[in-house]
This record gives sequence, structure tokens and C-alpha cells, in this order.
Amino acid sequence: MNMIMFMLTTSLALSVALTTLNFWLAQMTPDSEKLSPYECGFDPLGSARLPFSIRFFLVAILFLLFDLEIALLLPLPWAVQLHTPTTTLAWASTLILILTLGLVYEWTQGGLEWAE
Repeated sequence: MNMIMFMLTTSLALSVALTTLNFWLAQMTPDSEKLSPYECGFDPLGSARLPFSIRFFLVAILFLLFDLEIALLLPLPWAVQLHTPTTTLAWASTLILILTLGLVYEWTQGGLEWAE
């Protein structure tokens, strides 16, 4: 019990000391470079608050979806050692079929085209 109290006290004291040191040593002098939307040194050509294209998000979500598919299908070679490998392979095939149909649908609807 004494060791736990010692560790908690030490952690609290160290946290307070480091936070105080950070506030004391930090340079709080904002200049025009730090206040600009871009900190790389060049003047921005337009507003930094322009929204992204919805197509960018669609392609990013599709990438994540198929990346997740790969992660789910990685243990498939070990599935043949299970008691019922046909069930596991049937579920994996169903997953691949659903995702492939979704990809074909997106492709035919033009969701993967960058330019309109």
C-alpha cells in the first residue's frame, strides 16, 4: 500500500512540475507566420477553409473498406485447419462477393471518376 501511495505521489508531483515548467518556459509570442493557416512559409493562394470534394472522401472510404477486407481475409489460409473449413470459406466468399458487387456498383455509377 505504501508503494502505491509513493508511486501516485511521485506521478502527481512530476506531472505538476512538468506542467508548471512548460507554462514557465514556453514562448507565447505569436507572429504572422504562426497565425497563418499554413506554417510552411508561403502565402496561401486562397482560403484555407475550402471544403474537400466529396469524391475524395468516397475514394478514401472505399480504400478503407477494401483495406479492412484484406485484414479480415488474412487468416483465411489457417481456416483450412479448422473443424469446419467450408463454413469459414463460405463466409469469406460471401464477404468477397458483397464487396465486389459494391465495387462494381460504385464503378458503374461513376463514383470512382475524379473528373466529371
